Amino acid sequence: MDDKNFNDIDININDYDIVLKIKDENDIAVSRQMAKSFAQKNNFSLADVTKIATAVSELSRNIYRYAKEGYIYIKKKETEPDKDVSIEIIAYDRGPGIENVEQAVAGGYTTSERSLGLGLSGIRRLIDSFYIKSEVGKGTVVMAEKRRRRF
Repeated sequence: MDDKNFNDIDININDYDIVLKIKDENDIAVSRQMAKSFAQKNNFSLADVTKIATAVSELSRNIYRYAKEGYIYIKKKETEPDKDVSIEIIAYDRGPGIENVEQAVAGGYTTSERSLGLGLSGIRRLIDSFYIKSEVGKGTVVMAEKRRRRF
């Protein structure tokens, strides 16, 4: 995705197990519950279920708060031959974008009065793989992935 322009980002909804439109505050709770149930169904540990649900909740909240509308995409991924399982989450919006992505991801940065600015930095700590692309005036896409741990 690094070599693509923001407008070239192509997400095929048929590739995802869950597609959620975020457009009002209730959608934040719905997205959290759906992510939690999906992680439980795929046998993630209680700790990782909580991390996945929290990450999805924070991403949804950012969409609602800053872009007003966007989407959360969630899917199960399995790798061959060892059958490692992970959950991929994509948050996508066509909102105002983020002027300084590095600053926003570092933590403590916010443009909202009701925020501590810990959302993106917190997600990055909860998740195994994190990628963000944002362009001012075009929107933001966040890709996050959590691998199922083996015990």
